[in-house]
Amino acid sequence: MLLARFSLPRVAGLDFWKLLGSGTGEGFTPLPNTAVYAILATWSDRTTAEHQLRDAPVFRRYRQHASETWTVFLTPVSSRGAWSGRAPFAPEKARQSGLLASLTRASVRLANLPGFWRRVPAISRRIGSDPNVLFKIGVGEVPWLHQVTFSIWPDESSMAAFARHDGPHARAIRTVRAEGWFSEELYARFRVTGEAGSWGGTSPLAQRQTIARLA
Repeated sequence: MLLARFSLPRVAGLDFWKLLGSGTGEGFTPLPNTAVYAILATWSDRTTAEHQLRDAPVFRRYRQHASETWTVFLTPVSSRGAWSGRAPFAPEKARQSGLLASLTRASVRLANLPGFWRRVPAISRRIGSDPNVLFKIGVGEVPWLHQVTFSIWPDESSMAAFARHDGPHARAIRTVRAEGWFSEELYARFRVTGEAGSWGGTSPLAQRQTIARLA
């Protein structure tokens, strides 16, 4: 992951990228998981993304060292806030239909770290128990300080129902706003437009495909 910092700036068509580690379990813990890593990347267009992910030496090296890889292709539909001082996602004016992904990213102020991590287990359990969520993981740039949550939902209504529920997630958001826990934050939604590879030997989105066939 460290060496990729020297290779990624030379990949044509790659605009914004972040190298991310993960926590244990589903990633929502302060204990690092040295077996799972993520790369977030924005590209000039889908064709370029597919070509470079397939052929660029840095991504070929990752596949050679990995026991498994999974790529999700996304189109941003909304975004607010900043990441490293930038607004990396350019939302398209499109209906939020079909599978949707949610990404939240925050830099936690040092003084608020204990309170932040005390709330994370309850939020993780709430997400994990939601029958609608198709995939969720917690990742980050810097352990404990720069955190990212990523989840995939069947549709906008199920995502909104989770956000509105008056549980640990909603209470944490109110506290964050009232007490200014984050020095920088970003919230974005995406349409899921494709996938490649597998996670745990299967597609995390297969559940949705099975439901659609039965409907």
